[in-house]
Amino acid sequence: MANTQAIGVAYLDQNISGADFIYVDDELGYTAAARGAVTQGVNKAEPVTLNKSAGTITMNGALLAGTTSVTFTLNNSKISAGDAVILSIVGGTANPGTYTLWVTGLTAGAATITLRNITGGNLSEAVVFNFVVVHAL
Repeated sequence: MANTQAIGVAYLDQNISGADFIYVDDELGYTAAARGAVTQGVNKAEPVTLNKSAGTITMNGALLAGTTSVTFTLNNSKISAGDAVILSIVGGTANPGTYTLWVTGLTAGAATITLRNITGGNLSEAVVFNFVVVHAL
């Protein structure tokens, strides 16, 4: 594996062809130094700040009523308006299928994220999800 700490990206068996393509035979992603973690403190709508290209967010365990959504802001200096942010629920819930999670807005320095309880019942879970910023210059 190449030492790529200087740029924050790890590749294995990479083949870079000019400025157009990066081909890999195994994994492509961020190093451990590019990851972080943050936890909401007060409620599910509380903004969080994590200035990393990838990381884990643990939401507050406050009640989210059935068929209800909550939106909060991820403040992140690594995000630019042309980027994409990918999200995946990884824990904190008995059944990840009871929620949907998506980015509802993106600006330079912030992503607006919405979590929806898609069940008919109230849930009080500290949903944990990963995010990764795919940079597009």
